[in-house]
Amino acid sequence: MTDQDPDAYELLQVRPNAHASVIQAAYRALAALYHPDRNQALGTEKRMAELNAAYEALRTPARRELYDRMLSAARAVKSPAMAAVSPPAAAKPSGGAGALDFGRYAGWTIPALARHDPDYLKWLARHSSGIRYRSQIEAALRESATPKPSERMRTR
Repeated sequence: MTDQDPDAYELLQVRPNAHASVIQAAYRALAALYHPDRNQALGTEKRMAELNAAYEALRTPARRELYDRMLSAARAVKSPAMAAVSPPAAAKPSGGAGALDFGRYAGWTIPALARHDPDYLKWLARHSSGIRYRSQIEAALRESATPKPSERMRTR
């Protein structure tokens, strides 16, 4: 497995914890779409070869276990790129409430995250791990959506 190899799970459009029958069904559905005998579009041969390789890596429990170990080792080597996003200096918590204590945005305050990645906060507000932050998230999103007085003057 090299850096250029695409992730088999992504190619098959399944989650890494997907059941074997889901992986097989995804492979069959994608193979029906991209098989060169059925689809004459440019690049279908390459896409089909990628799908075949991905399914081959995940086809049996033993091969899937080996692939998962190789994938986690490859990700560990690339850990700086895969690590959590460091909060900006202004977003670092002072031990107070409102700072996330999990995930890639651990240590970010809700208002700083609302300015940086509001889509993540919208997702987090709907997710079970964000229940305890829901009211803070909604307030921060409302505040970040409200134009500042200096911004209002520019629009006139």
